[in-house]
Amino acid sequence: MQQLFRAAVRPVTYSRWVHLCVPVLMLAVWMFIERDTPWMPLLLVIPLGLLPWMRLAEGLQAQFLLAPHDRDADGGRFSTVASRHWGDRWRTLLWLEIRLLLSVVTVGASVVLPVATVDLIRVGVDGPLVDDSILPFTPPSWAAWLLAPVPLFLLIGLVILLGKVVTSIGRRLLGPSSAERLTALEARTEQLLERTRIARELHDSIGHALTVAVVQAGAARAAGDPEFTDRALSAIEETGRAALEDLERVLLVLRDSGQRPSQRPTLAEADRLLASARASGATVDAELMGPLEQLTGPVTQEGYRILQEALTNVLRHCGPVPVRVRIGMVADRLDLEVINPLPDKPSVTAGGGGGSGSGLRGMRERAALLGGEVDTGPHRGDWRVHARLPLERIR
Repeated sequence: MQQLFRAAVRPVTYSRWVHLCVPVLMLAVWMFIERDTPWMPLLLVIPLGLLPWMRLAEGLQAQFLLAPHDRDADGGRFSTVASRHWGDRWRTLLWLEIRLLLSVVTVGASVVLPVATVDLIRVGVDGPLVDDSILPFTPPSWAAWLLAPVPLFLLIGLVILLGKVVTSIGRRLLGPSSAERLTALEARTEQLLERTRIARELHDSIGHALTVAVVQAGAARAAGDPEFTDRALSAIEETGRAALEDLERVLLVLRDSGQRPSQRPTLAEADRLLASARASGATVDAELMGPLEQLTGPVTQEGYRILQEALTNVLRHCGPVPVRVRIGMVADRLDLEVINPLPDKPSVTAGGGGGSGSGLRGMRERAALLGGEVDTGPHRGDWRVHARLPLERIR
């Protein structure tokens, strides 16, 4: 009883009632034209159901009237596009036929049951019944008052039941087809991949900038040299400005979901990373071999981020230590190697633990997307990051 009361006060119950009653308008118009063939609307809906745009119209009606607050991961349980295949058209036609039949039942009950209540009230006040009364018998006056609300309760119960039935049928017949679900799933997967990539972008860019700022500030305070402090502040300013540019670019992509990230830094700008590491006090021995500026977009962009994350880990976990950087094209791949001394207190992320930090995982994921690989771990007494990115996969 409590569930029935809750359903009776829900607005969606009455929006479904409206949805059920609408098709009878077509029947009423036909009955005004031709009374002898009331079944003709069942045939007239056949050509309508085969029209591609009818599925769109019915889907929108169902979405707003049958389940206005019901959404799933794909944005809704009803298809809101025109029919693309004959299977969709036949399902739409079947839906129209079922909807018309349920509409006749709903409107009939909506007329008959309230009239029955009026007749019972008339009996209760000792009023005479008209000849066309729908009551099968005339109850006593006291019983008429007790029975008067019953038809209305039956009507509400019937509307709730038919509303659930038509909604369930609508989800089956007007729900997204297999092709539509596959398209929505592909779009959702692409969106999740884009968000993951943006998260990596922010982690690498902002993490590098903050690491450089912390190291520079600590070194300046420890040195107590005004000239060194001035250089440190300049490095912090330059690194922070670059991070703000990256942040603004990523936020622009988030605001406009249809826009692809552009102007991402590449290995042609590797000198900026090396200069930032040197300004933090690290001694960087760099060797850049080959025409890095001619590398294709994905390889050089992901290579830049791998180098950035490797240098960030060095500064974060080891401080300003000597670093050897080797970048070059070997045969059909790009080799990137960053070697630094192991920290005094090895950490999982950068120095000889399991290598399960988010930074190392991000580097491996970037390389894997290009068909390459990244090896990290102790190497001849040092810590080494060695990335190999194939070139032929991107050409």
